[in-house]
Order: sequence, then C-alpha cells, then structure tokens
Amino acid sequence: MPKDLVILAADKNIDYGVQGLLRRPAVLGIRPVEFDTFVHPRHDPGCAREAHAFLRSLTQGYHHALVMFDRTGSGREALPGEALSNEVRGRVADSGWGERAEVIVLDPEIEVWVFAPSPKVEQCLGWPARRKSLRRWLESRGLWEGDHAKPSDPKAALERILGEIKKPRSSAIYKHLGEQVGIRGCTDPAFVRFRNVLAMWFPAGSTK
Repeated sequence: MPKDLVILAADKNIDYGVQGLLRRPAVLGIRPVEFDTFVHPRHDPGCAREAHAFLRSLTQGYHHALVMFDRTGSGREALPGEALSNEVRGRVADSGWGERAEVIVLDPEIEVWVFAPSPKVEQCLGWPARRKSLRRWLESRGLWEGDHAKPSDPKAALERILGEIKKPRSSAIYKHLGEQVGIRGCTDPAFVRFRNVLAMWFPAGSTK
C-alpha cells in the first residue's frame, strides 16, 4: 500500500526539522501521517533543477510528495520564491505526480523558521536563562532590527548564537526545534504554505 507522503529535502537541517514537526500532527492540525524523507545529494541546486527526476520513480509508492529547499544557494536566486516554487512544481507534476505534489521554497533559508515567536526557541538552542533575551542580544549586535519579525540574515544570526554559547551546529537542533517550538504565531509565508498544504492533504479526523 502507498504511504501518505514522501519528502525530498535539500539537506539534513530541513529533513530533521520537518520530521520533528510531522511528529506533532495535533499541533499542525492534521491526522498522523506515514512518511519517508530523502535528502537530495546535490542539495538546494538538485532540488531546484532535478526534483522531478528524483521523484519520478516514487509516484506509485506515495499519495503525495513535498519538495523543500532554500532559495539561497539554489542557483535560482534571481527568481522570487513563489515563481521558483511554481517552476519546480510544474516539472514535478509533469513527471507523473500531477496535483499530488507541492514545492516549498524557504526564503531565504530554513533558519528563518528557527526564530519563531516562542520562548521554547531559547530553551531548544541552549541559550542561558540568566542572560538577556535572545532577541535583545541579537539586536545589540546589529543582527536583528527592532521593528522586524525576524533577523534579516537568520543563518548568520543562528551561527552567531551557537558560537556565543559554544554549541556545535547540528541537524539535531532543527529536529528539537520542530518537536518543541510552538507554531501558532509563525507567519513566514513558506511555513504557512507548508502547514496549509498538509491540512488540505491530511485533515484532522480523516482516515487514510
């Protein structure tokens, strides 16, 4: 029998983060999902240009497919995220998936999802409770403008945080964030699209 979902991710950070989220179906407002994940060996450029070829042989094994990659580093940065998503989705659809596939382009990168408006972020990253808030610390170093919802360069901000607390960068961080951080206040367009697509495919209370 086909599984519910196959996810093609550009790297382990996206892969682990999504795995963490999908293990919280009630928070996402969906039913439990049976899924597999794969990481494209050519990462963001591979997903941007070759996702259709990677997924072509899997059309009978899964009901739906999701492709996820960063716009930054994809080699297609000249395109806005939505246009790039539409382009890749068209090729995946033509490869045999039709309307059963979706493409999420993270703009600029997966790190934008790290900075959700939740106190759990500091806990998951290991930020010491005795110090000033993570946002205030980043603002004081010019890495987060006070009137912005997210740091302008989320990847640089995360690397600075991990360097400050001497914590090795690891994909497990993204999985931990996916498993713990609240998502209700997350308004990033790519995340909203991710959540809405899952809710359409796997509504809460439905059966397989």
